[in-house]
Amino acid sequence: MSVVLVEQDGPVGILRLNRPEVLNALNSAVMEALADQLTRWDRDPAVRVVILTGNDKAFAAGADIAEMAERTPVEMLQSAQITRWEAIRQFSKPLIAAVSGWALGGGMELAMLCDLIVASETARFGQPEIRLGVMPGAGGTQRLTKIVGKMRAMDLVLTGRHITAEEALQWGLVNRVVPVEQYWEEALKLARSLAAGPPLALALAKEAVLFSLDSTVEDGLKFERKVFALLFASEDRREGMAAFLEKRAPQFRGR
Repeated sequence: MSVVLVEQDGPVGILRLNRPEVLNALNSAVMEALADQLTRWDRDPAVRVVILTGNDKAFAAGADIAEMAERTPVEMLQSAQITRWEAIRQFSKPLIAAVSGWALGGGMELAMLCDLIVASETARFGQPEIRLGVMPGAGGTQRLTKIVGKMRAMDLVLTGRHITAEEALQWGLVNRVVPVEQYWEEALKLARSLAAGPPLALALAKEAVLFSLDSTVEDGLKFERKVFALLFASEDRREGMAAFLEKRAPQFRGR
């Protein structure tokens, strides 16, 4: 049985975590499959947006503790897991997390790697690693702090408590919360909307936003101006502006 199910709905790629017996716990096989498929889709112009999801009960309940329990410090430092997380982070196209149920530990860190999060009302987020005698190790102390601020990050990381989808929305951790019966359709609707947009502009806009997280405002503005100007060389820019002036829907081709 594949640990990650791969589907495609027109220009929308879909990656579905498929270890329901362990609430989609993230092991080496899962991370390798995610990284490999995203790397392939990054080179495929037919795929413009990707949705990453689990099932109604769990997005991912954390790392696979059984796989990690006997590892040494050297094994953890030398693990290929870091390069797999980095491959996901470097995916250039919009990446949407459709989250229902548990998104804990590595599962929450994986959701935070995505660009947008659509959550069901049943979603629960948390970084409970402290309860195991460790701490978050895949971005939970870094990305979470940048998203929600020091005090809220300290709250989750030091206590290990869970928060509801509504709290996550109030904290700016997710983009929208809908009933569990609707979260998948909402994520797919969002993905299709983005897929109809200009691929080059979407990729560069994503890159610019991410650049801002690790730069000064001055450096970020310089980068923004450069990529903004660069887009004026694209056919999509000409098509988008012509369509606006002609009062018609644009047809973007990613060129």
